[in-house]
Amino acid sequence: MASKHYRVGVMFSTDGPYSVVAGSMVNGALLAFREAWAMAGISLEPVVVNPGGNLARYASLTQELLDSGIRHVVGCYTSSSRKEVIPYFEKYDALLWYPSHYEGFESSNNVVYTGAAPNQHVLPLVDHLLRHVGSRAYCVGSNYIWAWENVRIFREAITARGGQVLAERYFPIGDTEFDQSIDAILAERPDVVFNNLIGNSAYAFFRRFRAACKAAGIDQPRQIPVASCTLSEPELEEIGAEAVDGHLTSSVYFSSLDLPANRVFTRAYEAAFPNGPATSADAEASYNAVKLLLGALQRAGTDEVAAVKEAAVHQRLQAPQGDVWLDPSTLHAYLTPRIGRSTAQARYDVLMEEGAPVKPDPYLVQSSPRYAVSPRSPNLRVVK
Repeated sequence: MASKHYRVGVMFSTDGPYSVVAGSMVNGALLAFREAWAMAGISLEPVVVNPGGNLARYASLTQELLDSGIRHVVGCYTSSSRKEVIPYFEKYDALLWYPSHYEGFESSNNVVYTGAAPNQHVLPLVDHLLRHVGSRAYCVGSNYIWAWENVRIFREAITARGGQVLAERYFPIGDTEFDQSIDAILAERPDVVFNNLIGNSAYAFFRRFRAACKAAGIDQPRQIPVASCTLSEPELEEIGAEAVDGHLTSSVYFSSLDLPANRVFTRAYEAAFPNGPATSADAEASYNAVKLLLGALQRAGTDEVAAVKEAAVHQRLQAPQGDVWLDPSTLHAYLTPRIGRSTAQARYDVLMEEGAPVKPDPYLVQSSPRYAVSPRSPNLRVVK
């Protein structure tokens, strides 16, 4: 029997201010495509496009992909790019497989979300900070929807439990001038800085903040740690040796996870992409998206969107992070929250993790930060 052949779009900005993490996402997706090529009965052809970090290009490239007959696209890193393209997927009844952690408060019938929802990364981080770090936070972020909404959720969650956000500061994507804000942070002496800067902005901030703390006689990782929901292994490498260690990240995946599926994944990834970027949570989410799509195409026997969605919610993937599957009501993934601390080797020590995958709650209906105690919020266990 001849193999069924499907063309699948892959759309990430491998140029521009957040190209490092986007490069790892492309690699994660392409690795899954390579593994699909070895399977009988189905053939997937990736059609890779690069918007270059230009928001307007996302719309035009999406239009081109869908006009060419493609029904499924794995893509987008930033929330602004996702928001830009969703109307096209809804208009043409195609499916965006979105593999990035995000701020939630969205559920589209034309999007499958394989990255973390806010109850899987923001709320576990708040819990960890209040238990182990402190309650006074200073927030910085890139000036777009991800940072605005993530900080809002963080603020509501931490203040509901007696904490305090001292200030919020936002910067244009790609901005690297932080001296004035760093002076303000040092004057406030918060317990933690909550970072929502992305790409080159984040790398510059980490370097300058570490240097300013050192000049002031402050042991920055211990006295004013920086916590993120975005920082990943390839980005640690971009920060540089002088400021790479001691940062906290809330994520569902770290490359250091000692799991059989992750050992297979990391070996295959490093063999396929020896020049990097290193793997990351977003690379794993891209890999998972293609794997879930492949399984759904096999089960459905067609790439027709309704049939693929129906088939997708019956998939259970043994992913590098552990078991992953989709919630039928929201098309978001069950994922396992974890907290990591960066090392001098640009990797993470896993400090805490949830004992099982957590149901996605994109609207925080069951795990609202407005309540001081959330009975359904993740209960992380200490790893080391």
